[in-house]
Amino acid sequence: MAARADFETDEGADGVDVRFTGRLTLARLGDLPARLDALGPVATLDLSAIERIDTVGAWIVTRTAQAHDAKVVGASEEAQRLLKALADDKSEYRVHRDRRPMWARMLEQIGTASVSIWRELVGIVDFFGAMIIALFIQIRARRRIRWHAIVTRFQTVGVDALPIIGLMSFLIGIVIAQQGAVQLRQFGLEVFTINLVGRASIRELGLLMTAIMVAGRSGSAFAAQIGTMKLTEEVDAMRTIGVSPMEAIILPRVAASTITMPLLAFYASICAIVGGGAFCWVGLDLPPLTYIQRLREIIPMTDFWIMLIKAPVFGILIGVTGCYEGMQVRQNAEEVGRRTTSAVVAAIFLVIVLDAFFAVFFSTIGWN
Repeated sequence: MAARADFETDEGADGVDVRFTGRLTLARLGDLPARLDALGPVATLDLSAIERIDTVGAWIVTRTAQAHDAKVVGASEEAQRLLKALADDKSEYRVHRDRRPMWARMLEQIGTASVSIWRELVGIVDFFGAMIIALFIQIRARRRIRWHAIVTRFQTVGVDALPIIGLMSFLIGIVIAQQGAVQLRQFGLEVFTINLVGRASIRELGLLMTAIMVAGRSGSAFAAQIGTMKLTEEVDAMRTIGVSPMEAIILPRVAASTITMPLLAFYASICAIVGGGAFCWVGLDLPPLTYIQRLREIIPMTDFWIMLIKAPVFGILIGVTGCYEGMQVRQNAEEVGRRTTSAVVAAIFLVIVLDAFFAVFFSTIGWN
């Protein structure tokens, strides 16, 4: 078995003389770095007895020598080559211990994250402005509108999403009805479960869950597709032949998500209401006719208009965020995955924040 990295010490006139033994490799270091740090002033580092050394071992020797201004002796030709390479390396990629207080490190991380989020928001707004300009250009020259591309995206964003959105909404309706009935049963008011399911589905949950699902499905797909096109230089090829990527790639996707979002939100709300009705029928013995009649009485038309107002805005937000992140891909395939994740996270975060603003706004104008 390979010898474990170790060292022997001798007291010298100018400090401790350290003589390394065994293998100075990553797999055999053990607690050697910590024991070296615990030594007093070091005068020499003797490498004549080591069996093997790798880059990590050479870095340990270099770090110790620089910390104590010690002299390295007995190094083999391989060790000398590694030590020289590390001595000539002026890059900042060195392992170091951050000795600042925890609160200082936390403040730095918060500041870095805040700056990154701000730059991301500014980039999305700038991208949205460029898209609006391209949209006006297409409207003025109607022949440039790519109807076929938009219809193709309808299939991806809308039709293909119907099964998963329908199932998810149906189950959420059952969960809302079940949890609401458990709480209302304490007061003998199980009939008001219909109020909870109806208003929550139409006003908030149907649209919000649909937006989250579309962000996860379509927003990530937009970012991955466009990011791959950037890597394969298809976007640059479009610019070379005089085709605007904004008109050919971005606008059809954003248009499809904007148009289909209200339809998907309405579909999700109906599925959630059906799920809640199924639970009320089976679990609360409320006939479907009573359920439907009660829904007609308690759901105001303003809830429907609120859903129709918010849905296109969420669709634009998801489409723009996904396309923007895809267009930011620059280097390699790893960045495609990173930007895809960023597109989903940013879209869901912005949708929830915007939904909170809408809730306050509609409450302020009396649409309760």
